[in-house]
Amino acid sequence: MRTHKSSYVHPPYKTKYRVENWREYEKGLRDRGDVTIWFSEAAMAAWTPPANGKRGGQRQYSDLAIETALTLRLVFHLPLRQTEGFVGSLLKPMGLDLTAPDHTTLSRRGSKLEVALRSRIPSGPVHLIVDSTGLKIMGQGQWAAAKHGVKGIRAWRKLHIGVDVNGVIIAEQITDSSVDDSIVVPELLEQVDTEIECFTADGAYDTCSIREALAARGATAVVPPARTAVESNRDAPAGRARDAAVARMQEVGRRQWKKEAGYHQQGRAENTFFRYKRILGGRLYARDPVAQEVEVRLGCNVLNRMLELGAAGSVAIAR
Repeated sequence: MRTHKSSYVHPPYKTKYRVENWREYEKGLRDRGDVTIWFSEAAMAAWTPPANGKRGGQRQYSDLAIETALTLRLVFHLPLRQTEGFVGSLLKPMGLDLTAPDHTTLSRRGSKLEVALRSRIPSGPVHLIVDSTGLKIMGQGQWAAAKHGVKGIRAWRKLHIGVDVNGVIIAEQITDSSVDDSIVVPELLEQVDTEIECFTADGAYDTCSIREALAARGATAVVPPARTAVESNRDAPAGRARDAAVARMQEVGRRQWKKEAGYHQQGRAENTFFRYKRILGGRLYARDPVAQEVEVRLGCNVLNRMLELGAAGSVAIAR
C-alpha cells in the first residue's frame, strides 16, 4: 500500500501561495507542448559544416545539427535510433535538402560536443542558490540485474546547480556520487561572472573554505550551521558572520533564524530539481562520463528555455 508522504513543515507554519499570472502561465505551458519547428536560413546554412581542408572524409553534420538532435532527444525521451527518425520526420515535410544525423554519429559526437550554458542573467547582483541531487546511470550493476535477474548495485552521478531567485540555472556541474557538495562550490562560483549579493544553501555547505570564498566575492552567506554548532571566535569576516548566525539561532531558534535570514529561498533549487526530473527524467541516457556532462548542460538549457516561455508568478498569502 502506497502511503502519502507528509510535508516536513508543520501545517500551522506552512505558507500558502497564489498564482497571479494564470493567463500568461497557461500560455507558457501550452507553448512548451507546441511541436511546431522551423529552420531559419542561418540554421539551414550551418547544418552542414564547410570543408576543413584536411585529408580524409569530411564531417557531414555540424555541432548545431548534433546539439539540435540531442536536445530533441531529451525533451521527447527518445532513444538514439528514434531520435534519428524523429529529426528526419521534421526535415522531410519541409522539403529541405538536409538529412538527419544517424544514431551512431549522435553517440560518437555527443561526447565531443561543446555546449555553453544559456541563461539570461539579469544585470546587477544576483542571489545564488545552490543544491545537488542524484541522477541514475546505467552501470554494471543495472546491466547485471537486467541480464541475469540479480540485485545490482545502484549507480548514479551527482548534479550540482546554482539558480537565481527566478529559478534560472546560471551554474551547473556534474560529478561522481562520492564528491562532497562543498568541493564543487568554487567551480560554480567561477561560472557566475556578475556580482553575487547573497549565497543560499543547506547545512552541507557550512565550511570555512566556502564562507571565505564568498567573503572574497562580497557575498552574504545564508547557510544554517549545524544544530550543535558553537561560536568559533575566528577573527575574520567569514568567521564573525557565522558566529553571529550561531548566536542568533541560539537566541530565537532555527525556524525564526531561517525566516529572518531568508533561508527558505533555498527551495527554488529544490523546485528546479523537481522540474528537471519531472520533465527530463531522473536518469542519464549517455553512458560516457563526458557525454553525460553534455547531456546535463543541454537539459539545463531546456529548462531555462521553458522558463522564458512562461513561469508562474506566485505570491504568499495569509494563512
